[in-house]
Amino acid sequence: MSDRVILEVCVDTPAGLAAAIAGGADRIELCSALALQGLTPAPGLMAIAAEAAIPIYPMIRPRHGDFVYDAREVDAIFRDIDAARKARLAGVVVGANRPSGELDVDVLAMLVAHADGMGVTLHRAFDLTPDPFAALETAIDLGFERILTSGGALNAMAGSSMIAALVGQAAGRIAILAGGGVNPSNVAELVARTAVREVHGSCSAPMVEGLAQGHEHRAHELGFVPDGLRDTDEAVVKAVVEALRGL
Repeated sequence: MSDRVILEVCVDTPAGLAAAIAGGADRIELCSALALQGLTPAPGLMAIAAEAAIPIYPMIRPRHGDFVYDAREVDAIFRDIDAARKARLAGVVVGANRPSGELDVDVLAMLVAHADGMGVTLHRAFDLTPDPFAALETAIDLGFERILTSGGALNAMAGSSMIAALVGQAAGRIAILAGGGVNPSNVAELVARTAVREVHGSCSAPMVEGLAQGHEHRAHELGFVPDGLRDTDEAVVKAVVEALRGL
């Protein structure tokens, strides 16, 4: 395992993708609608991302809400995995729960098999499981290469004790990717607390470009521009990278 801590940045726009790469991200989780915690990205964004020199893992999530999927939604996920493969992306990010919150082993086994030859990350559906230690073993058995988790808490710092316990149990058999509220001011402490070798964040800042051209009030009024609009920021990515390189 590399001594260097890997930074994965989640992005949902072409500009955010460019900023993450320029800032020094090691891997990209490609999404749409990060305000909804990430949905499957559009084919155009996948095509642009495929030109990057670093690994791109699209989030495969066909709708917002929970991760309890019916047969139609699983079919949509299959097709989105196919689209990621066609774009020659390195891997995919998937997850599925049963109504109890446990990982849906049957669905996940089909998704991992469908993504054969690609990397596969288990997303924060993991954080909804009632027994994360059992879920970790399930993820290993299914063939996932990493688990994205906040330790079941609202953010990774709050869940750092659980993340550290998961890292200990994993013992190198699967990577634990700590995500949720990761920023330049806390990433070094998070790594020290948990011993993770991979961290995940949006590295975002408020968006200003395009919002001050005389129509912003009307665009906001019609619901096109929500409050608190943010996008990945190159300077924030660089600050997280610098904090990690200082470890």
